[in-house]
Amino acid sequence: MSDNSYSNKYDVIIVGAGPAGVSAAITCAKAGLNVIMLERGEHPGSKNVMGGILYRHPTEQIIPEFYKEAPLERHITEERVWLLSKDSAVTMGYKSKRFDEEPHNCFSVFRSKFDKWFAQKAVDMGVTLICETLVEDVIMKNGKVVGIRTNRDYGDLYANVIVAADGANSLIAARAGLHPEVRSNTLALAVKEVYSLDREKIEDRFNIDSEGGVTIELLGDATQGLMGTAFIYTNKDSLSIGVGAFISQLMKQKISVYDLIESVKTHPMIKPLLKGGETKEYLAHLIPEGGYRAIPKYCIDGLLLVGDAAMLVNSLHREGSNLAMTSGRFAGEAIIQAHSDGDFTAKGLSTYKELMEHSFIVQDLKKYKNTEKFFEEHMQFFTLYPQIADDAAYEFFKVDGIPKKEKQKIIWKQITNKIPSWRLLLDIYNGWRVVK
Repeated sequence: MSDNSYSNKYDVIIVGAGPAGVSAAITCAKAGLNVIMLERGEHPGSKNVMGGILYRHPTEQIIPEFYKEAPLERHITEERVWLLSKDSAVTMGYKSKRFDEEPHNCFSVFRSKFDKWFAQKAVDMGVTLICETLVEDVIMKNGKVVGIRTNRDYGDLYANVIVAADGANSLIAARAGLHPEVRSNTLALAVKEVYSLDREKIEDRFNIDSEGGVTIELLGDATQGLMGTAFIYTNKDSLSIGVGAFISQLMKQKISVYDLIESVKTHPMIKPLLKGGETKEYLAHLIPEGGYRAIPKYCIDGLLLVGDAAMLVNSLHREGSNLAMTSGRFAGEAIIQAHSDGDFTAKGLSTYKELMEHSFIVQDLKKYKNTEKFFEEHMQFFTLYPQIADDAAYEFFKVDGIPKKEKQKIIWKQITNKIPSWRLLLDIYNGWRVVK
């Protein structure tokens, strides 16, 4: 039941004004709930980082036709994947005119601009937004989370429900006992640079028009053999370029993530794309990469976890913002139901778990639940196989008077000199099993 004996009492306190937190705030505000949202940065987005791709469908579930006014960069018309070796790239991708048509599939964005705009939408609906506020602890009463303690004078705030939207290294979740230990093999450290470049050069180099954009996912040598990925995304007059790898592997190999991004930028396949530009912004971010097995409890009495705080990232499909927004919306819907019932216990908030379990979020994460462990135990997918693919492609496309049948024998011999055929086939089969 609700306890109204506290001063500074709200229906909902949301910690973190990123996509997950704002989605929860807007959903609750639409139902007339009294919501306060706390952000540690100077403004929403000032400390938030992601690669830079925003998906239309989950965002439109919060604000219909948002793309007509939101600060977006380019709509994405082409998605590429590059498998890098030391001096080459085996490439594949997909481009469609259908992605040029409204409503678009996804957009490149800057979080500093989009989050500020998104949070203002919540404020316009009655949400109280307090920035430059650090949450230091949760307040418990009889085993229930009833409030939070901030660094401000008289900074204790109380609510029927707290929503933890404070990122992968969530202090709220940790203090509530839901993140007892976040292991280094479930977190990736990613760095991103915004590289200024003339708009005309971007459109010429990536073969796009004035509105369309391209994403390039970089595998293999991009992470120097570590389990991770790199990327390049086109903005209006800049490129977002970044790389991330598991913290456990960075520590083990004693490789700095800052060295990784310099390696990506100087790779012979990447360097020409950046020519004439310069770094205008540098950011770093923790990404929850533990997958399905790392998801903590969705809720306890008085508390819900959303977005990165709930470890909701589908790294295989480069999806994070859509999971964050959808989980925030589900949390809001569960809070509305709990408010109607007057029950803010874990049982009263269980609608959130039900929505999550039946959603694409958990179904997709469950589908790929074994991928992290598989690739961690088969690092040859990040080291040996990119080089094998490069050698095979080079031999296949080289015209030197050798009959194609002989070429096939040469390629197969090159492969089996590096790895036994039985091992190759077994890796392919096992890899297919974990992603099927």
